[in-house]
Amino acid sequence: MSRERPHSVSVAGVIVDDQGRALLIKRRDNGKWEPPGGVLEAGETIPEALEREVLEETGVKIAAPATLTGVYKNMTGLIVSLVFRCQAIDGQPTPGEETSELRWATREEVTALADEAYAVRVTDALDGANPPAVRAHDGVQLV
Repeated sequence: MSRERPHSVSVAGVIVDDQGRALLIKRRDNGKWEPPGGVLEAGETIPEALEREVLEETGVKIAAPATLTGVYKNMTGLIVSLVFRCQAIDGQPTPGEETSELRWATREEVTALADEAYAVRVTDALDGANPPAVRAHDGVQLV
Protein backbone atom coordinates (compact mmCIF):
# COMPACT_ATOMS: atom_id res chain seq x y z
CA MET A 1 0.00 0.00 0.00
CA SER A 2 1.47 3.36 -0.99
CA ARG A 3 1.33 6.29 1.39
CA GLU A 4 0.32 9.67 0.07
CA ARG A 5 1.54 12.80 1.76
CA PRO A 6 -0.66 13.92 4.64
CA HIS A 7 -3.27 16.62 4.30
CA SER A 8 -2.80 20.09 5.78
CA VAL A 9 -5.58 21.70 7.80
CA SER A 10 -6.30 25.40 7.40
CA VAL A 11 -8.82 27.86 8.77
CA ALA A 12 -10.41 30.95 7.23
CA GLY A 13 -12.52 33.64 8.81
CA VAL A 14 -15.31 35.43 6.96
CA ILE A 15 -15.83 38.65 8.89
CA VAL A 16 -19.30 40.03 8.18
CA ASP A 17 -20.17 43.69 8.82
CA ASP A 18 -23.53 45.28 9.72
CA GLN A 19 -24.33 45.70 6.01
CA GLY A 20 -23.84 41.98 5.28
CA ARG A 21 -20.54 42.50 3.46
CA ALA A 22 -17.52 40.21 3.87
CA LEU A 23 -13.94 41.36 4.46
CA LEU A 24 -11.64 40.04 1.73
CA ILE A 25 -7.87 40.21 1.57
CA LYS A 26 -5.71 40.42 -1.56
CA ARG A 27 -2.76 38.10 -1.00
CA ARG A 28 0.72 39.47 -1.70
CA ASP A 29 2.06 36.10 -2.91
CA ASN A 30 -0.46 35.42 -5.68
CA GLY A 31 -2.64 38.55 -6.00
CA LYS A 32 -5.83 36.55 -5.33
CA TRP A 33 -8.80 37.77 -3.30
CA GLU A 34 -9.76 35.41 -0.45
CA PRO A 35 -11.05 35.43 3.10
CA PRO A 36 -8.19 35.72 5.63
CA GLY A 37 -6.77 32.44 6.90
CA GLY A 38 -3.96 29.92 6.87
CA VAL A 39 -2.56 26.60 8.05
CA LEU A 40 -2.72 25.50 11.68
CA GLU A 41 0.59 25.43 13.52
CA ALA A 42 1.66 22.49 15.71
CA GLY A 43 0.16 22.70 19.20
CA GLU A 44 -2.42 25.30 18.14
CA THR A 45 -6.16 24.78 18.57
CA ILE A 46 -8.56 25.57 15.73
CA PRO A 47 -9.98 28.70 17.47
CA GLU A 48 -6.44 29.92 18.28
CA ALA A 49 -5.36 29.47 14.65
CA LEU A 50 -8.46 31.29 13.39
CA GLU A 51 -7.93 34.25 15.72
CA ARG A 52 -4.19 34.42 14.90
CA GLU A 53 -4.57 34.20 11.12
CA VAL A 54 -7.38 36.78 10.95
CA LEU A 55 -5.45 39.20 13.18
CA GLU A 56 -2.18 38.72 11.23
CA GLU A 57 -3.81 39.26 7.84
CA THR A 58 -6.36 41.99 8.67
CA GLY A 59 -5.43 43.69 11.97
CA VAL A 60 -8.91 42.76 13.23
CA LYS A 61 -9.65 40.83 16.45
CA ILE A 62 -12.67 38.51 16.21
CA ALA A 63 -15.22 37.38 18.77
CA ALA A 64 -15.13 33.82 20.06
CA PRO A 65 -16.62 31.44 19.36
CA ALA A 66 -16.97 31.81 15.60
CA THR A 67 -19.57 29.78 13.66
CA LEU A 68 -18.40 26.95 11.39
CA THR A 69 -20.08 27.42 8.00
CA GLY A 70 -18.18 24.99 5.79
CA VAL A 71 -15.51 22.35 5.27
CA TYR A 72 -13.64 22.42 1.95
CA LYS A 73 -11.08 20.04 0.47
CA ASN A 74 -8.56 21.15 -2.15
CA MET A 75 -8.24 17.89 -4.09
CA THR A 76 -4.96 18.89 -5.77
CA GLY A 77 -3.32 20.76 -2.89
CA LEU A 78 -4.48 18.24 -0.25
CA ILE A 79 -5.67 20.96 2.12
CA VAL A 80 -8.80 20.70 4.25
CA SER A 81 -10.12 24.15 5.16
CA LEU A 82 -12.51 24.94 7.98
CA VAL A 83 -14.33 28.21 7.30
CA PHE A 84 -16.01 30.28 10.00
CA ARG A 85 -18.38 33.26 10.01
CA CYS A 86 -16.80 35.84 12.32
CA GLN A 87 -17.67 39.09 14.04
CA ALA A 88 -15.07 41.83 14.44
CA ILE A 89 -14.69 43.13 18.01
CA ASP A 90 -11.59 45.34 17.76
CA GLY A 91 -9.14 46.83 15.26
CA GLN A 92 -9.31 48.39 11.82
CA PRO A 93 -8.77 46.42 8.59
CA THR A 94 -5.16 47.11 7.63
CA PRO A 95 -2.88 45.56 4.96
CA GLY A 96 0.11 43.67 6.32
CA GLU A 97 3.04 41.44 5.51
CA GLU A 98 0.85 38.88 3.68
CA THR A 99 -1.92 41.19 2.41
CA SER A 100 -1.61 44.04 -0.10
CA GLU A 101 -5.25 45.20 0.05
CA LEU A 102 -8.42 44.63 2.03
CA ARG A 103 -11.98 45.45 1.07
CA TRP A 104 -15.54 44.96 2.23
CA ALA A 105 -17.36 43.11 -0.55
CA THR A 106 -21.00 42.37 -1.26
CA ARG A 107 -22.03 38.85 -2.29
CA GLU A 108 -21.93 39.91 -5.97
CA GLU A 109 -18.49 41.53 -5.58
CA VAL A 110 -17.13 38.40 -3.86
CA THR A 111 -18.26 36.26 -6.80
CA ALA A 112 -16.62 38.66 -9.27
CA LEU A 113 -13.33 39.09 -7.35
CA ALA A 114 -12.51 35.60 -6.03
CA ASP A 115 -11.96 32.24 -7.73
CA GLU A 116 -15.02 29.98 -7.38
CA ALA A 117 -13.26 27.75 -4.80
CA TYR A 118 -12.82 30.76 -2.47
CA ALA A 119 -15.96 32.73 -3.37
CA VAL A 120 -18.16 29.78 -2.34
CA ARG A 121 -16.55 29.77 1.12
CA VAL A 122 -17.56 33.40 1.57
CA THR A 123 -21.06 33.00 0.14
CA ASP A 124 -21.67 29.91 2.30
CA ALA A 125 -20.61 31.98 5.35
CA LEU A 126 -22.81 34.90 4.30
CA ASP A 127 -25.72 32.47 3.97
CA GLY A 128 -24.93 31.07 7.42
CA ALA A 129 -24.99 27.54 5.99
CA ASN A 130 -26.59 25.26 8.57
CA PRO A 131 -25.60 22.50 8.65
CA PRO A 132 -22.16 23.59 7.40
CA ALA A 133 -21.45 23.05 3.71
CA VAL A 134 -19.01 20.25 2.76
CA ARG A 135 -17.43 20.80 -0.67
CA ALA A 136 -14.44 19.78 -2.81
CA HIS A 137 -12.49 21.81 -5.38
CA ASP A 138 -9.36 21.63 -7.55
CA GLY A 139 -7.83 24.84 -6.22
CA VAL A 140 -9.90 27.10 -8.47
CA GLN A 141 -13.25 25.49 -9.32
CA LEU A 142 -15.65 23.20 -7.47
CA VAL A 143 -15.51 19.52 -8.42
